[in-house]
Amino acid sequence: MGLTDSQAAVSVVAALAILAGLAGVVVPGLPALPLCWGGVLVWALFGGAGPGRWAVLAAATVVAAGGTVVKYAWPGRNLKRTGVPTSSLLAGGLLGVVGFFVIPVVGLVLGFVGGVFGAERLRLGSNQLAWPATVQALKAAGLSMLVEFLAGLVVAALWVAGLLFA
Repeated sequence: MGLTDSQAAVSVVAALAILAGLAGVVVPGLPALPLCWGGVLVWALFGGAGPGRWAVLAAATVVAAGGTVVKYAWPGRNLKRTGVPTSSLLAGGLLGVVGFFVIPVVGLVLGFVGGVFGAERLRLGSNQLAWPATVQALKAAGLSMLVEFLAGLVVAALWVAGLLFA
């Protein structure tokens, strides 16, 4: 298997995009699955791989699209079942983004928890009622991140397989 300099450069760019996408699961502002998929797209278009590259791109497209749908539908259904409103999640998300920049590393989690708890406290009127809703929102956010990360890993594995065998 001989790679030209341009093929190697495209492979490195694709790998960096995929790694950035995987990091994007926890870093606000980085679109995780679109970055992973975009890395595979760049590799398929410009990497000089064989005809199997299109099969890899098609499979990566299915996984990325499916992962995007599942990351919103599954946790959303769980939250709807437990009665946590979207407004509480938006408050948590906004404070999470602010917290990420105010307190590096842990600010995202602290802001999200504080935002959801505050919104639920205002809505329900008591700490004893707000905390279970906050826990449910945390579980949903964790499930969403897990689904997105696993979909990104599958896209990365498809790319590596395509790199080795296509």
